[in-house]
Amino acid sequence: MGQVSLVDVSKQFTLRIDSNVHTVHALRRVSFTIRDGEIAVLIGPSGCGKTTALRIAMGLEPASHGRVQVDGRDVHGCGHDRGMVFQHAELLPWLNAVQNVMFGLEMKGMRGAQLRETAMRYLDLVGLKESWNRRPHQLSGGMKQRVGIARALAIDPKVLLMDEPFGALDAQTRESLQAELLDIHARTKKTILFVTHDLDEAVLLADRVLVIREGALQEIIDVPLPRPRGDLGALRGSPEFAATRYRIWQALHQPPEAVH
Repeated sequence: MGQVSLVDVSKQFTLRIDSNVHTVHALRRVSFTIRDGEIAVLIGPSGCGKTTALRIAMGLEPASHGRVQVDGRDVHGCGHDRGMVFQHAELLPWLNAVQNVMFGLEMKGMRGAQLRETAMRYLDLVGLKESWNRRPHQLSGGMKQRVGIARALAIDPKVLLMDEPFGALDAQTRESLQAELLDIHARTKKTILFVTHDLDEAVLLADRVLVIREGALQEIIDVPLPRPRGDLGALRGSPEFAATRYRIWQALHQPPEAVH
């Protein structure tokens, strides 16, 4: 299984400006469960708390209140049951592509011939088998992100957490990687929690969209597009796509009491 839950999670931190101390509420009693094999998308305006929620789910920072569960079990800190893909690939510049993937496996304790074989298998999964010996400066932005995805998948996590991984890419590369992610999901059945600002991306990828505003979970919206999603360009022209996108837009822009 691969189910991840945030249970009544809040996050506060303090800011000192001159002689004044201010308390910032990044998250306010947020609860949700991402189901096994689901792609769920967190969306909201900048500063609303969605990346904070993802980092707490990964264990990169603690919650002020509440807990994180994987398959119903409380987890504390990072663990190999969760893998993270960052907005920028964060590859080690002195290692080539396969060595960057191997690095994550070594941290998990893998050694010997299996180490390289596993890394190569996941590079092949993301379409980079022929580029295994390139260093990060020899890779395009999209290729770097593919290596980051391969590194996260190689440790075989139950849950893949993705923090705007395509946000810094050009439009064509972004659309290509969206399709590739859906293909990888179809083959691996991984549970994915994905953060984005992009409404189109949210609808194209998600089974459910979780709208966060001002640190609170505003609404959970089902996406009525069947899988496999096939031609994403054609899906953009469908009535279901347009209706779901507009509903998300409403949840993001209308006063809270007006959203249903």
